[in-house]
Amino acid sequence: MRFLKGLLIPFVVLAIWYTGSKSGIWNSFILPSPVQTFETGQYLITSGILLKHVLISLYRVFAGFALAFLLAFPLGIILGMKRQLIDYFELIIEFVRHVPPLATVPMLILWFGIGEISKLVVIVLASFFPIFLNTLDGVLRCDEHLLEVGESFGFAARDRFKYIIFPATFPYILMGMRLGLGYSWRALIGAEIIAATAGIGYMILDAELLSRPDIMIVGILTIGILGTLIDFVFFRITNVFVIWKEGEKTQNGWG
Repeated sequence: MRFLKGLLIPFVVLAIWYTGSKSGIWNSFILPSPVQTFETGQYLITSGILLKHVLISLYRVFAGFALAFLLAFPLGIILGMKRQLIDYFELIIEFVRHVPPLATVPMLILWFGIGEISKLVVIVLASFFPIFLNTLDGVLRCDEHLLEVGESFGFAARDRFKYIIFPATFPYILMGMRLGLGYSWRALIGAEIIAATAGIGYMILDAELLSRPDIMIVGILTIGILGTLIDFVFFRITNVFVIWKEGEKTQNGWG
């Protein structure tokens, strides 16, 4: 029933779109009909064009996200366990955090060209901070009483991390990863529109140059569908490994 309720507004939008196109309320050159868009999407799928761009974009997203995790996760753990180090990193982290990743694209192109490195760096910049900040927050929120129990048992730093800190921080880490994936996807599309020779963002930009709004709409719909599927799959996977506090699942994951 909840899923059907979620389909109500998209159905209304589709009905208005179809009715407006059929009655000629708007120019089909500016906003093609749903039928034309569907036929274009069908062609892009059967010809393999859409799959090629999707695979390239997915590779960039997951490669950049993996690099961001390898940097953000250990840094969040280290600063959380060695809190006296936070003062040394806080200023530079806050500075970089407030710089939009897309603002660095011109400089990255100057340094690395329009190859894969510039786009991977944009993704790393976009997804680093959700992972890092959530990991750090999880470590800092670790129950002090549990840490005191660990000290009373003579736990070394490694044991405290393994048996107390990491299990308590794990939900925060997963939430940071989930947010980081979403940020990665949005940053990638922006980078591909600015500088790329393949990918969904490039496909949309190329369609603009060719005055093909139907292809642009297919690209936009593909971005939304893929982003939703990635988020849904990741959220379902996290539910297998994490016992959420009551009400937290609904708050963080649309139920």
